Amino acid sequence: MKKLISFALLIIFGCSDTALVENWKNPDIVLFDAYQVLIVGMTQNEDVRTDFETKLKKEFDERDVEAMRSSDVFDVSFTDSRKSEEELDLVEQSLLDKGFDAILFTKITGSENRESFRKSIAEWSNYRGRFRDDYLSHQSIYYDTDYYDKFTVYHAETSLYCICEGKERALIWRGSIDITDPKNIKRAVDDYVKLVVTAMEEQDLIFRKENDDGVTGL
Repeated sequence: MKKLISFALLIIFGCSDTALVENWKNPDIVLFDAYQVLIVGMTQNEDVRTDFETKLKKEFDERDVEAMRSSDVFDVSFTDSRKSEEELDLVEQSLLDKGFDAILFTKITGSENRESFRKSIAEWSNYRGRFRDDYLSHQSIYYDTDYYDKFTVYHAETSLYCICEGKERALIWRGSIDITDPKNIKRAVDDYVKLVVTAMEEQDLIFRKENDDGVTGL
């Protein structure tokens, strides 16, 4: 099923510089609904981060799902220094206390080695990490000034994490998206947001596809 979804999305966005190359969904999850979602875009560029989170929030707003941007939730100094595992545990608990039940986390990982990249995808089915672990592993994105310099194809990942009360705080879905040498950042952000929304609709994750009669399908 996931191969068919990836193929369909490659056709839809085939003429774009942005394409979904693979996605993984927790096999124990059929439908996933969330009532308050935190949108996190991890990048050094504050303007791009704001634009991305704002446009993705708009998609949630249009579907009557409450969502907030990380720039409106995290303290200004949050990304100024590295966070420990204990600090991120406190962040997750704080979000839970504020009523959040999901985090949609996006980052550019970058890879010049396609074989290594495919290997990492193959390992997703065994991944049971949390938002905390994902953030810890990639927070150098905020600090390494040379992080993006060597890539002409950017490999981005968007991950949906559950932080629901009484449930395991685990990965629900992850999509891998290629952005080929983006010259128009604004267009790349627009395409990326549309692709993520479409992929989540296809997987029945928070968003639902609308039928022809305008009734949301479940």
